[in-house]
Amino acid sequence: MKLTVTVITRNEAAHIAAALRSVSWADEIIVIDSHSTDDTVEIARKHATRVDVRAWPGYSAQKNYAAEIAANDWILSLDADERVSPELATEITELMRRGPDAPGYRVPRVTWYLGRWIRSTDWYPDFQLRLYDRRAGRFNARPVHESIELTGQPGYLRHDLQHYAYRDVSHHLATIDRYTTLAAEQWRADGRRTSVLQAAVHPPLAFLRNYALRGGFRDGAAGFVISALNSYYVFLKHVKLWERQQAARS
Repeated sequence: MKLTVTVITRNEAAHIAAALRSVSWADEIIVIDSHSTDDTVEIARKHATRVDVRAWPGYSAQKNYAAEIAANDWILSLDADERVSPELATEITELMRRGPDAPGYRVPRVTWYLGRWIRSTDWYPDFQLRLYDRRAGRFNARPVHESIELTGQPGYLRHDLQHYAYRDVSHHLATIDRYTTLAAEQWRADGRRTSVLQAAVHPPLAFLRNYALRGGFRDGAAGFVISALNSYYVFLKHVKLWERQQAARS
């Protein structure tokens, strides 16, 4: 089986070279850029088989377009801030050599944060369905945390996909603000409702789940920060949805 790696980008000059070098073993690498204003495209062209520049239609639509123009049916969808570890690369190439026995595979993802790999809290193993047969799956239309809807049951891979999600805490906070806005809009579109009481109750429960039940305490200060910010993420989702409910009543 031959494999195409797809990556969508916008202003990812700091990440894209390392991401593409981590999949240099793939049969094809496709980068779809949405008019970056930095050197992303120039860097990508040094490593990728094909680089297209097109307007931004949304995460899912851009990723589906990349899969549609691929030369191969098996796709590994990679984000620019991710790296395929050498162990995962070996596991995938061996899978392609012997032939997949599932229409897609979930991959454990580990995040680098505050100077260490985080293998606790809600962040790990954070299984992501990224390796798939495009004839059996495509990305759904959710505006945030888009995922592949697969025909059939996925398999699971053992080795980690590495994630360099945040430069620092300030970057993390800015991402939380952006993503909770999208999440609140999705909740509203789904007909979900909330209240101030839920905004008060759910965040402490999220902190306890992350820090105690899912072992955030084992990662020291980093585990505490992640648990607190994951709780804050939950709080903002509820508050932003509540704000939209109030606006709709006026």
